[in-house]
Amino acid sequence: MNPTDPKMDFSKVPEVTLLFWVLKIIATTLGETAGDAVTMSMNLGYLVGTAIFATIFVLAVTAQIRATKFHPYLFWFVIVATTTAGTTMADFFDRSLGIGYIGGTSILFVLLLACLGLWYWSLGSVSVNQLTSRKAEVFYWATVMFSQTLGTAAGDWVADPKTGLGLGYSGGAVVFAAGLTLVAAAYYRTAISHTLLFWAAFILTRPLGATVGDFLDKPRANGGLELSRYTASAVLAVLIIVELLIFPQRAERVPAAATAPDAQGEHEGA
Repeated sequence: MNPTDPKMDFSKVPEVTLLFWVLKIIATTLGETAGDAVTMSMNLGYLVGTAIFATIFVLAVTAQIRATKFHPYLFWFVIVATTTAGTTMADFFDRSLGIGYIGGTSILFVLLLACLGLWYWSLGSVSVNQLTSRKAEVFYWATVMFSQTLGTAAGDWVADPKTGLGLGYSGGAVVFAAGLTLVAAAYYRTAISHTLLFWAAFILTRPLGATVGDFLDKPRANGGLELSRYTASAVLAVLIIVELLIFPQRAERVPAAATAPDAQGEHEGA
């Protein structure tokens, strides 16, 4: 890649397959347990936890954007960094700032839509098939971060038995899993934009992981299994590494038109 030309003829994100979604759910669950381990088990609080994980995210995403090819372990490390940072940031907004689950979820949803809108307005596409410049990558990772934070807030809102909708962690997981099933059905059976469905699924995997993570480590009195957050996080991290070792990932294919000098088209729909 010529550093003076932001256009790239390759992708640095993985091909969107079933393995991608399995790893995404595991990574988001890890983000919940690891974030809670730092803020709750270590008693560092949401603000300190956010500062720690936000710093890790900035360093990791900088390395990802500067990379010259697809690195599966680096990509998934950045995803985990967004989920841990999203966990602590959402908790800080919802609880420390006192705006509540509805307030936090609403604000984050608006920010996510604004990010997607600005991305589309600037580059004409929000498709992962169009990540052919550093500018597109920056929009992609900003959108990922907002979606992860939104997913945490939404998951807590639906599941929390005290101040949320009260469906419980297992009930919340069922709700979001059902949502993902509907999105998958729409992908195969309708003409709805695949790009729109991709981001819908991407967002839904986060509250699914959040509720599963809470179910693993929250107290039994609150509907959880009260497992060690450290142990759960370690097992989930090892599971991601093992899956990457057994099932090597390929980079997402970039359509030839996407790398043309004046290409502005979108290949998955708006």
